[in-house]
Amino acid sequence: MGTANSLRLALAVALTVGCNDSSSPGGPTGGPPVAADPGSWEVRRALGIPRTENSVAELNGAIWVVGGFGATGAAVTAVERYDPAADAWTTAASLPQRVNHAGLAAIEGRLIVIGGNVGNTFTPTATVRAYDPETDAWSLLAPLLAGPRSALAVAVVDGKLHAIGGVDGTGPVGTHEIYDPATDTWSAGPSLPTPREHLAAAVLDGRIHALAGRRAGTNLGTHEVFDPASGTWSAAAPAPTPRSGVAAATLGGRLYLFGGEDLRSSATFDDAERFDPGTGSWEAVAPMPTSRHGLGAAVLGGSIWVVGGGPQAGLTTSGANERFTP
Repeated sequence: MGTANSLRLALAVALTVGCNDSSSPGGPTGGPPVAADPGSWEVRRALGIPRTENSVAELNGAIWVVGGFGATGAAVTAVERYDPAADAWTTAASLPQRVNHAGLAAIEGRLIVIGGNVGNTFTPTATVRAYDPETDAWSLLAPLLAGPRSALAVAVVDGKLHAIGGVDGTGPVGTHEIYDPATDTWSAGPSLPTPREHLAAAVLDGRIHALAGRRAGTNLGTHEVFDPASGTWSAAAPAPTPRSGVAAATLGGRLYLFGGEDLRSSATFDDAERFDPGTGSWEAVAPMPTSRHGLGAAVLGGSIWVVGGGPQAGLTTSGANERFTP
């Protein structure tokens, strides 16, 4: 595991449910200091279709899960919507095309799916689609400007959607494109300083934090911050546990990083770490009940919902739906 076993045991006492010890441990020994308020996890109703390399977002008071690989190894078109009050999943209009490793964000009342790999392949696409919950229908939007990309990170700030990093079919890229929903157009943004794939992004205090990922098979803890006001990137304290295939979210003025994998050791991570912009430092919070990668995270109702992902490196799946409350 990403922190010492003694720390894991101490944190487990604070959990609503314990850590899933059947998952593969991962990460180096040691780690950041353990938070005095590590928070707790609650396991909620599982996804109807277990999956990995899926995409997750919050829209209209619900958690939405799109795409990814299913349990058979085939990519899925199914879209699932979770109602936390009812602890129940329902289905929405399926994706017109199977996709995995896509970006997903909610903006102006719609879900936007960006890029990803086509079907059961690892061939990226530049396709961008919007889902409208009012009509339960999908439509095409302007494609990515710089061409196909998958395993990218997306974030919304100031009414614009940012698509950052990923892989273009030849290797990791630092490509940064900005989508304006008012005009259905993309423009080039300042490149991510460290090209990488399987990273995560989240917005904190009006700035985009790009976290972790991998390059040439090596996991990174790299933490770079984009300020839309100045149009510049800067370096911040790296994530303590280098990993890829991660999820990130912000809540209560702090940034959280969840899960991940290490392809070289075939391990997955249950690590959950928190960044405080006031101190510029990281600390460990309660580990996820289910160690996994290729997961997604979204904030709703004062909690972070971490959904889907594979418990072993590669194409394994889960229906995990776990709620973290700080």
